[in-house]
Amino acid sequence: MDATPHTTLYADRRARVASQLGPGGIAIVPTALERPRNRDTDFIYRHDSYFYYLTGFTEPNAWLVITAEGETTLFCQPKDLEREIWDGIRLGPEAAPGHLGVSQAFAVGELDQHLPRLLENRQTVWYPFAIHAGLEGRVDGWLQKVRARVRYGALCPESQRDLCGILDELRLVKDAHEQATMRRAAQISAQAHIRAMRRSAAMLRAGQDVREYHLDAELLHSFREHGSQYPAYGSIVAAGANACVLHYRADAAPIRNGELVLIDAGCELDGYASDITRTFPANGRFTGPQRTLYDLVLASQDAAVAATKAGARFTDPHEATVAVLAQGLLDVGLLDANRVGTAQDVIANRSYFPFYMHRTGHWLGMDVHDCGSYVEPSELGTVSERRDPLSGETIKDRPSRILRPGMVLTIEPGLYVRPAEGVPEAFWNIGIRIEDDAIVTASGCELISRGVPVRADEIEALMRG
Repeated sequence: MDATPHTTLYADRRARVASQLGPGGIAIVPTALERPRNRDTDFIYRHDSYFYYLTGFTEPNAWLVITAEGETTLFCQPKDLEREIWDGIRLGPEAAPGHLGVSQAFAVGELDQHLPRLLENRQTVWYPFAIHAGLEGRVDGWLQKVRARVRYGALCPESQRDLCGILDELRLVKDAHEQATMRRAAQISAQAHIRAMRRSAAMLRAGQDVREYHLDAELLHSFREHGSQYPAYGSIVAAGANACVLHYRADAAPIRNGELVLIDAGCELDGYASDITRTFPANGRFTGPQRTLYDLVLASQDAAVAATKAGARFTDPHEATVAVLAQGLLDVGLLDANRVGTAQDVIANRSYFPFYMHRTGHWLGMDVHDCGSYVEPSELGTVSERRDPLSGETIKDRPSRILRPGMVLTIEPGLYVRPAEGVPEAFWNIGIRIEDDAIVTASGCELISRGVPVRADEIEALMRG
């Protein structure tokens, strides 16, 4: 079997890991387990992201071992014609070296036989901590077998280290192949959002009963129609007051004329996630209060986008968003200056929190909330303390991550207005979030999800079509 087009890509990643294991280091990376859904069926299988990053291999029941010298061993399911009739074709250990570029491969049933020998005379064993239930116990069992051979001169690794630190840093900056995949995933997701927007307006114009699940169905159809394997996460389709629930899931609530719909949905393509949120009027026409708040959220996103560039801090977009929202909440009357003071006071006292309670973004990649530290590694020792004005807790702050070209993050400000005393009734039950995916560049950022309109006028024009 011929090697895959990206064999060199994965081999280079494994080599970069090997170079960081230290003398005598060895790394163990399992893929994800299959998970039962009910009696005799499993959930749709999805590989472990770390494992896939290093192999490009999507079969379950597989393990990867990397030594500091660059030797790589794959354990995978053996060829089995009877099981392949039921479950699909397996690569098998015989074909794995040529197809995946690993040094050697064995049947996964031989894992316990080979691992003690591979660990023998090694100094440090690396594996992902707190990711795979039971992995630490398996490593302990293999090390016990190594210790049983000390009388024959075998040496047992003296330390165990978390492999996530190495892999997280590698995955944080996306290479050209990853960026291209993520652009395509964002394009597919943008098309799905457009389809759902148009369906909402068309059904209401026709006098039909519209439910959240109707729009969810449009998303799923569009994802698969354009080649995505599945959603990157459970799609949020929230009508009316449901949009004020941050992690609401698409259900059966009616979508009504005069209300907003918030859709937070993205597909996964070839192992990489997209993550887009759009808020739109169900019938295609914003009311005055809806447009007022929508334009405020969009202005805050514009400020965040302008703050997203190489050399900036990860927190800069959030701070830019909050600055715009703080003044805007005062301007529209959601906050009373006589009670909360100036915009600077609103920020210092977090008076905006009842209306905006989440951060403005997160890393995006193989996982929708992707791995990678949000603290600048070169400044870990710099710590300051502050008292949170809402909880009263003492919070330790470390310098935020410095953005570099190739990092990918979301930019997703929002406002969520629940009925409450002192809150103008015209704004009750309005929930708005606008989210785009951004690749950091040397001069700014590339918004890869703008295939779906974001300006209010553009949304209304789209939904008239």
